[in-house]
Amino acid sequence: MDHDDLPPLELAFPGPERDSGVAAILSGHKTALTGLLALYRHAGEELPTAGQRLSVLDSANRPVATIELVDVRVVPMAEIDDAFALAEGRGYEDAAHWRAAHTEFFQSTGVSEYLGHTPVIDDSTLVVAQQFRLVDPTP
Repeated sequence: MDHDDLPPLELAFPGPERDSGVAAILSGHKTALTGLLALYRHAGEELPTAGQRLSVLDSANRPVATIELVDVRVVPMAEIDDAFALAEGRGYEDAAHWRAAHTEFFQSTGVSEYLGHTPVIDDSTLVVAQQFRLVDPTP
């Protein structure tokens, strides 16, 4: 399947954060990702589903890999456990470290500007927790 036929996956914002996430996917260290449910709702996007394939884009918006979602759950941040945090492949030591990093990102200037306000982030904040497998790294 051509990458152009798949929905795009853009991690974070273009730049170092996206580049490190893409590298972690390509190396096999990253097998999970998390999105803020409020971002999907604001964009009017449908939630991803298990079995869906996505084209991973790099910071230049070039397709670099295809992933397949194997599990998608909408859960409060408090339900993210250590195993999921480690599967994010970004060096989180545990779920508490994951929560701190995601709170910082979800309240960042870029996210706040996109939403039009700074979201309140706490243990009850709903996130879209996705686990995936790498299907096709694009050379």
